[in-house]
Amino acid sequence: MAEFNKKKLPSRYTSLGADKAPQRSFYYAMKLTEKDVAKPFVGVVSTWNEAAPCNIALMRQAQSVKKGVKNSGGTPREFCTITVTDGIAMGHEGMKSSLISRDIIADSTELTVRGHCYDALVGVAGCDKSLPGLMMAMVRLNVPSVFIYGGSILPGRFNGKDVTVVDVFEGVGKYSSGKMTAAALRKLELKACPSAGACGGQFTANTMACVSEAIGLALPYSAGTPAPYEQRDKYAYQSGKTVMNLLKKNIRPRDIVTRKSLENAATVVAATGGSTNAALHLPALANEIGIKFDLMDVAKIFKRTPYLADLKPAGKYVAKDMWKAGGVPMLLKTLLDGGYIHGNCMTVTGKTMKKNLMNVKFNPKQKVMRKYNNPLSADGGVMGLKGNLAPEGAIVKVAGLKKLQFTGKARCFETEEAAYNAVQKKKYKDGDIIVIRYEGPKGGPGMREMLSTTGAIYGQGKGEKVALITDGRFSGATRGFCVGHVGPEASVGGPIALLRNGDIIDIDAKKGTINVRLSKKELSARLKKWKPRKINFGNGTLWKYAQTVGPAYLGAPTHPGGKNEVKVYADI
Repeated sequence: MAEFNKKKLPSRYTSLGADKAPQRSFYYAMKLTEKDVAKPFVGVVSTWNEAAPCNIALMRQAQSVKKGVKNSGGTPREFCTITVTDGIAMGHEGMKSSLISRDIIADSTELTVRGHCYDALVGVAGCDKSLPGLMMAMVRLNVPSVFIYGGSILPGRFNGKDVTVVDVFEGVGKYSSGKMTAAALRKLELKACPSAGACGGQFTANTMACVSEAIGLALPYSAGTPAPYEQRDKYAYQSGKTVMNLLKKNIRPRDIVTRKSLENAATVVAATGGSTNAALHLPALANEIGIKFDLMDVAKIFKRTPYLADLKPAGKYVAKDMWKAGGVPMLLKTLLDGGYIHGNCMTVTGKTMKKNLMNVKFNPKQKVMRKYNNPLSADGGVMGLKGNLAPEGAIVKVAGLKKLQFTGKARCFETEEAAYNAVQKKKYKDGDIIVIRYEGPKGGPGMREMLSTTGAIYGQGKGEKVALITDGRFSGATRGFCVGHVGPEASVGGPIALLRNGDIIDIDAKKGTINVRLSKKELSARLKKWKPRKINFGNGTLWKYAQTVGPAYLGAPTHPGGKNEVKVYADI
């Protein structure tokens, strides 16, 4: 067991010297011994709650983390932070809380660690925004850290097929168009989500779980095992042991999260046809350490990456299938073999990515993942767009799309609710481009996801007969020709605010362009007549978020980030 010198660790401020007797008395009240107090303090943070199945298995795993820490010479200190679960928040005003929660998770974790002077951190997360939120906190604090995903949900079975929650959202659209009975929809909703764990397709949670391994903050194979399986507890235990090894060797998150590892993360997103939300979270991670890595930087990686994993919502398989097929390491190995990722990046194992993958072999018998030289498509499953309608950029998931170009007439809505009601009543035509605006980070505020609307469109059989663009964002479960993160957003006078019904819009995902057929002169004239809209919140968290949040192409950051950093917490 390693010996640690607390005189060089942050916890010295709460445990060493006669003047810290009051603080130590609090530890003794919690039944810690003098030996416990003399060891490094390791924060074990989870996003456990009873809001949704994504989170209910996390406390169990946190206990295993604590055992790993304790058996390796540390004193674990468990705490929880919030999460807002998109599946519950979707389709109503509650979704305004979702993206904001990412930053509150990061902020509250930072404050807990700072306030109590913890020396290291292990984060256990289960739902969409909690994964990047905890990773952002780790990089910001820069104490030795390990991330572990809580695991995905098991797939449901309905009519002899694997189903996920996206099938239920699309079922609502089928019901509204008479393609599904109320009884069948009820049977589907009862079967779709049979266990604990995050949504099972390559939606945001599983996308960011893959990122956690690709970026080097999580142990190999830890992202894949489904939440109910006890094998997860072994990874949790090992994560606790690993963080103590990182503390011993003084390997910190900023030794791991670099420009190259961010590129590795973006590569995995594209190769799996992952969530467009990754294009928000990776720039936000980069911001924490002052690295420039914005939406279009991410898009460049997407464009050069082959699409390799046949995962839902565009493909056939779920996270459990990818795990059984060989997991994230097998995907990383074929990407490394093809020269698509950097093998010299440090990871939490204390070894480089290349060394971690040394003994990994591709399984040719499985059907979930392809080799780098036999892709589903040559381009990544997610693409960036730019043009006079989105000077700061936009993003679209192209995985599974039959055509990559769309031209149509704008059908404008000022809120998601207005668009959803129109879709439910089928008040749109084939060839329309549905425009949902004033849903950006500032304008929403909160940059809502649009799965209720996109799911309804797809359920009505119109997924590729109409397009949708928004300054808001989409669920990782969204499919169809849907363009999000259009910037600048409408609330700051971006071109999307100037659109009128009937304007012709051209989207070309192959060329990476999005334009409205209006001259600079016409756009300028419309901007002069445009007036900003007031947000519907004059106080509270949503108001505060609107005052501080930055643009989507930079990751919707709420603080200046590493470029303005004066002092790193880990060095106090």
